[in-house]
Amino acid sequence: MKKTVIILAALMAGASLQAQAPASSYSVTVDFPYVSRYVFRGDQLASESVQPSIEVASGNWYGGVWMNQPLIRSIDNEIDFYLGYGVEINDVWAADLGVTVYYYPELKGANVNRTTNEFYLGVNGTTGGFSPSAYVYYDTDLKTWTVQGAIGYSVALSDQASLDFSATLGHVDPEGVDSHAYYGLGVNLPYALSEKATVYAGVQYASTDKTGAKNHTYFMAGITLGL
Repeated sequence: MKKTVIILAALMAGASLQAQAPASSYSVTVDFPYVSRYVFRGDQLASESVQPSIEVASGNWYGGVWMNQPLIRSIDNEIDFYLGYGVEINDVWAADLGVTVYYYPELKGANVNRTTNEFYLGVNGTTGGFSPSAYVYYDTDLKTWTVQGAIGYSVALSDQASLDFSATLGHVDPEGVDSHAYYGLGVNLPYALSEKATVYAGVQYASTDKTGAKNHTYFMAGITLGL
């Protein structure tokens, strides 16, 4: 499902607040958003859903569990486990590599992958309010390459709130199947309730260049906690 040239992209700028901890210790981040649609790389995979996650970070290592739980039907359940390692290159850029295991417990049928493994390598940075990133992914089970770039921009509204804009562009190249591009735009409003709690709400637009593809506009709202 993936491959090709880099393009540009922007990571949905969701609020992410980590607990303050000693440098040699660890941090735990819990996120609990509601989304009116679950859209992944330009394709809608489920309708209204909640997407709880928990991430633990220590030093340069991080790992976590993310879930999509549809509110109307349960057959589109998804549980992702990921482990990564990030290291600073300089004051602006950092390198990131890791692996994600996608698990679809309700998926049925012959020749269906209920579990796939995707490795990723990328760079991300922060400068002057901008947050660019570029990643390459390869799913070893689906034999699919994905290349994605992203650019985000944050405007401070107060000491507690900001307006975060994002734009995403990527290319998916599956083995033996036509490749396609996907893209998206988003705006998000995070508001810090405290040093360890942030609420947020936003709207996203996403689509692909597949023949007959639908455009998706969806909403999200949630809370992020540093434990």
